[in-house]
Amino acid sequence: MPKIVMEPSNTLLKLRKFLEGRTGKAIGDYNMIEEGDTILVCVSGGKDSYTLLNILLALQQRAPVNFRLIAMNLDQKQPGFPADVLPRYFESLGVEYRIVEADTYSIVKDKIPEGKTTCSLCSRLRRGIIYRTAKEMGANKIALGHHRDDMVHTLFLNMLFGGKLKAMPPKLVTDDGAHVVIRPLAYCPEKDIARFARGMEFPIIPCNLCGSQENLQRQKIREMMEDWDRRYPGRTEAVFTAMQNIVPSHLADNAQFDFRGLTLETPVDEGDIAFDEPEIALSGGLQIVPAT
Repeated sequence: MPKIVMEPSNTLLKLRKFLEGRTGKAIGDYNMIEEGDTILVCVSGGKDSYTLLNILLALQQRAPVNFRLIAMNLDQKQPGFPADVLPRYFESLGVEYRIVEADTYSIVKDKIPEGKTTCSLCSRLRRGIIYRTAKEMGANKIALGHHRDDMVHTLFLNMLFGGKLKAMPPKLVTDDGAHVVIRPLAYCPEKDIARFARGMEFPIIPCNLCGSQENLQRQKIREMMEDWDRRYPGRTEAVFTAMQNIVPSHLADNAQFDFRGLTLETPVDEGDIAFDEPEIALSGGLQIVPAT
């Protein structure tokens, strides 16, 4: 009996167009992809990385530049990990891919005491393997599936727990200077990625290593932002907009602005507006947000 292929709904098509538009704009704004690039696309089996690969493949078909995509999955040997799922999915797409097997699971479990969060060590181990694989595959860029909400959450994590005004950049150079890391989903809201993943019926693979750690600081930040967005819709978007509109003269970092050398002749952006109502530009137009 022939297999019945369902046509995507109008809602899913609109959602795809929205995400492709947001991704294309981020790529253009930050010059993430250039002629002749070879991009290693990291696919974990989660909703974000599936969406990233799917959108990049679609954009590749009509991009004004030629670039190569290589999907990569790191099999960390977590118990119960379905090793056949991603190779089968990659082959169904016809995309070039590489599966890397490395037992980081045992290393993390051995080094991290029971009850402690494993993300830091796990992330360092993964990063080293990804960089090595990119070099082996001849990739000059590495694409990660972090989205707008991840970037905002990281900002608050660094502020509240690290004492730094620092987040995830859309584009950066690796520590060894060998690769450029890009985050094409930087403009995409997580809720829309989740809807798209459900509509596409991606074969999601849960992370048994860290996904169930409810006490993660990042999870607490996520809950805080979700609460803010429920009570004050648009808060996450407003914070992301702020990340793109830095005014060093109105912060307090001597390395970014010469406060010690400030004189009456020093040009200062925006002047003294400390007591004015802040104006935040959102997608729906300029809104005045009352001071709290």
